[in-house]
Amino acid sequence: MEKDIVIQVEHLSKSFKNEAALRELNFSVRSGEIFGFLGPSGSGKTTTIKILTGQLAQTSGKAMVLGKPVEQINESIYEQVGIVTDNSGIYERMTVYSNMKFFANILGVEKERIDTLLTRVGLLEHKDKVASNLSKGMAQRLVLARALLHQPKVLFLDEPTSGLDPSTAIAIHELLSELSESGTAIFLTTHNMDEATKLCDHVALLNEGVIVEHGAPKALTLKYNQNKSYQILLKNEKEFTLPHCEETGKKINQWIENDELVTIHSNEPTLEKVFIELTGRELQ
Repeated sequence: MEKDIVIQVEHLSKSFKNEAALRELNFSVRSGEIFGFLGPSGSGKTTTIKILTGQLAQTSGKAMVLGKPVEQINESIYEQVGIVTDNSGIYERMTVYSNMKFFANILGVEKERIDTLLTRVGLLEHKDKVASNLSKGMAQRLVLARALLHQPKVLFLDEPTSGLDPSTAIAIHELLSELSESGTAIFLTTHNMDEATKLCDHVALLNEGVIVEHGAPKALTLKYNQNKSYQILLKNEKEFTLPHCEETGKKINQWIENDELVTIHSNEPTLEKVFIELTGRELQ
């Protein structure tokens, strides 16, 4: 059974002083899907999130979240949406726990959920720390925990693991995967293509306000794998990179028959290489 569309974007454009920031965007996101919106800084990712969350008006086109046009987003929609951006406000003079408790009261969430979420984002042992004393990474984790208090149907994440250490980033990835499995749709912006490949069901590659390609990460890397090759390691510790051809196939079969083969895997382009091929620029 096909899942419901929770974000629908058609011909969405945005200009600032006659300069196009977004041009004719088209995409949709279904419940339980992790959708990666990928591109370098300045490509239009944050502008798109601001439009989808009712913080900025589009110049033309249509965008709907949970069945409501973004121009009409109100409290009933915000109660079903979580937003994590660099400027997501936390009260710096309050402790980590007090911040969570304050928003839990507003959202009508049971207090028991606070400790559960703080544990998941690695902040429980820091719950009595004043927010102004948190590192950038810890503050980011607090914003994420706060955004999850009310178990939103749609979660918008703007570079959610930027500045986090690898172990915390992995914990966040696991949490996002669990949210997806429970039905939460996640709209994720990042310039980290490895993160997108691991997490996302579908991605859109954004360059200078234009979606240059979209699809499942695996499908995109296969689509642009024009020069397929194989990395081969033999028992004598010799290693080869061989092209995809009939001659290579014969060699592989011979090594297998002679019990000489240790490992073989195909070399496929990464999403980052696909992006560079399409745009001529890197994700910085």
